[in-house]
Amino acid sequence: MTKLTGQEITERTPPGWVYLRNALRTRLRTGDFATGLALVNAIGAAAEAVDHHPDLDLRYTHVDVRLYSHDVGRVTGRDLRLAATISELAAGAGVGGGADGLTVLELALDSPGFPEQLGFWEAVLGYPPDADGDLVDPYQKVPLIWFQHSGDEEPRQRWHPDLWVAPAEVAPRIEAALAAGGTLVSDAGAPSYWVLADPEGNRVCLCTWQGRE
Repeated sequence: MTKLTGQEITERTPPGWVYLRNALRTRLRTGDFATGLALVNAIGAAAEAVDHHPDLDLRYTHVDVRLYSHDVGRVTGRDLRLAATISELAAGAGVGGGADGLTVLELALDSPGFPEQLGFWEAVLGYPPDADGDLVDPYQKVPLIWFQHSGDEEPRQRWHPDLWVAPAEVAPRIEAALAAGGTLVSDAGAPSYWVLADPEGNRVCLCTWQGRE
């Protein structure tokens, strides 16, 4: 399957879906469990028919959907086609969907000693590193942990969260963070990421797909 750039993906993504950290995602707001279960069954049948299977998270009032082509390591045309099919199934069931507020959280360990730290966290978490040296929960229930070389000057921050958001959400989130007493530490990495800090100096990065391909 042809690998698509982030720009190509976002231009072709059906309404109500968002491209976040290498996958297409949406939240189908079913309103009740029975409706969600019926929709999951319909999506499952459609996925079986094309032999391409989304990750589905069924909750009482919504279903979260994640599409990703594991064999090529990113979103492809078949993900876009299945996203369109899922949107049609949701509309037929009277279910609305959207990507507003969807995020992906990762944790970064800032360490001057990497990769010596890797074995410890692999042992504690119980799953091996992937090809990039990141620790990824195969069940997608624990945030991905990645390791970043840093200086050893004290005091220094050991951990920082990376929050993946849709590009359109960056500006309002930064505005809200500044209004809440935070600071914009750096936008040198924009539009890939912005570094913010809370009033005590604890840092977080807002990340998007932009500028990475």
